Amino acid sequence: MSSKGKILVVDDDRLVLATLTHGLSAAGYAVVDADNGDDAILEARTRRPDLALLDIRMEGKSGFDVAAYLREHGSVPFMFLSAFSDAATVAQVRALGALDHLIKPVDMRQILPAVEAAFKRIRGGVEPVAEVGAPRPRDPLSDPVAIAVGVVMHRHSLPRAVALERLRRLATHHGRSLEAECEQLLAAVELLSAPAAP
Repeated sequence: MSSKGKILVVDDDRLVLATLTHGLSAAGYAVVDADNGDDAILEARTRRPDLALLDIRMEGKSGFDVAAYLREHGSVPFMFLSAFSDAATVAQVRALGALDHLIKPVDMRQILPAVEAAFKRIRGGVEPVAEVGAPRPRDPLSDPVAIAVGVVMHRHSLPRAVALERLRRLATHHGRSLEAECEQLLAAVELLSAPAAP
């Protein structure tokens, strides 16, 4: 019977590694394991996994180091399994483009559905996302106040705080909310920058 996919599992805790290897194998995946970052990179080169499940903090090369290698050289999608979920860790997880970020302790009832979802995304060609439940990046064009502050800064050579205060005063003078004032300003700027009709 063919496997559901090949997974590289990396963790320096032997008990966690054994638990993951057993659980994923029992679920029908071919598992390649490593208990350090150097071995993980070697296994990735030689065994060509479809997905990597990486512990973050290990002696020597960290899971982040392995992930960076997989992204740059092997194009292997990866997800993290870690006891850490502080802001700096989450920011780095997102920056590296992980498919998921699962929090220890290990629970196969959580891991198996996450692995299945990762394989669906991989095979469906869907862009990587950060950990489940992570806020989506905001549309940079969705904040009229920030854009209007930039326009005023540029037009009048003002620092951010002064530009924002000027917009607040204009909004008060015109009896509008700050957001409405900024939308009005941006509409005027776009109108002026539109190409002239032939």
